[in-house]
Formats: sequence, structure tokens, C-alpha cells
Amino acid sequence: MIRVENVSKSFTLHNQGGAVIEVMRGASLSVAPGECVALTGASGAGKSTLIRILYGNYLAASGQVLVGGVDVARAPPREILALRREVLGYVSQFLRVVPRVPTLDVVAEPALAAGAAREAARDRARALLARLNIPERLWPLSPTTFSGGEQQRVNIARGFAHPYPALLLDEPTASLDGANRAVVLELIAEAKARGAAIVGIFHDLEARAEVADREVDVTAFATRGARA
Repeated sequence: MIRVENVSKSFTLHNQGGAVIEVMRGASLSVAPGECVALTGASGAGKSTLIRILYGNYLAASGQVLVGGVDVARAPPREILALRREVLGYVSQFLRVVPRVPTLDVVAEPALAAGAAREAARDRARALLARLNIPERLWPLSPTTFSGGEQQRVNIARGFAHPYPALLLDEPTASLDGANRAVVLELIAEAKARGAAIVGIFHDLEARAEVADREVDVTAFATRGARA
């Protein structure tokens, strides 16, 4: 479902004379349906960079990034958007939503975009919000007014609103209390059970041990060379 082959990534610093910083070289990994692979390595080794390459936020300089048969490194924007809508979910560390949109609609939107009936999408959103302990009185409000922890749980609910065949998780249990952390781990286990291929970053070592089938240390791919 997910395969990365010999991927490299560099950044050009236009405000520093066009210096090129190579941050990753030869990155390779594969993730089968129903498998969770945890990315490990020291801070700055490239874990988040690789997640963003998989999602298409960063363009790989070379190599292949295959998700559900689509090469994210080469596909045109319309194919990337379709992939994100139907195949590839992403739970980032930060919630980004349109202001004034009710929380219930924020969570239901991914399922609606993928073609679910409106009431079915809203029912799924209600169930996830309740499961993640977001009080019902908050559902008609915009999550932009919520606390950081509440926003994180809304973001998680949104990421699991549609049964994506592939999921990217960037610190999904960070800063959660024990009860909500347990809910997130249950959601990940359920996604694996239905066959989702998952790539995640987990600094919570106990959470990583519970849900990850394998670990890939991205330090092996990291490089910090620079050239003009």
C-alpha cells in the first residue's frame, strides 16, 4: 500500500545565496495493509520530513513515493487531491480549519468529501467526538475557540472520520490524558484491523510499542550536507 524507494530531499535557501541543504538520501520503506510502521530517530533526523513527503507537502528530489499505486513524487495536483480525499489520511500535530465552521461539520467533512451520505458522515462525526470526550455542547461551535487538547482530539476525530486505506500519524497521543490516549490507541488498532497501512511518529514509547509492528530509524537516511 505504501512504498518509498531511494528517496532524497533537499531544500534551497534562496535568502542565503541559493545554498542547497540535502536533508535525506536513499530513504526506503514499505508498509503493508494492516501494518503500522513507526518512524524513529533523534529530533531533526527527518521523521516529519518523510511524513510530509508521503503526503505530498514536500516534493521528493528523486526516487518513488507510492501510495495506493500513485507516485506522490510525480503525480499531478489533481491526483494528489484525489488521493488525499479517498485513500490517504493525515493526522498532523495541528488543527487547521476554516473559522466559524461548527466542530461537527469539521469532523464530518472528510467523509463527505469521499462521497458519504451527509447524515452518515455526521453520525460518524458524532460518535468520534463523543468517544474522544468532546462535550456535545461544543459541537455547534468552531474548534478554533477550543483549548489545545480539545483541538488535538478534534483533529484526531477528523483523521478517522473516513476509513482511509492509508494513514499518516504525527504524534497522535502527544499531550493527551490517559483516557483519551487509550481511545486513540483503540482507533489505531481498529484501523489496522480493517487493513489500513499506517506510518506514524510516536515519541510516546509505550504507545509505539502497543501499535507499531515495526520501526524504521530514519537516521540512516539523514544527511546535512550543503552546497552552493
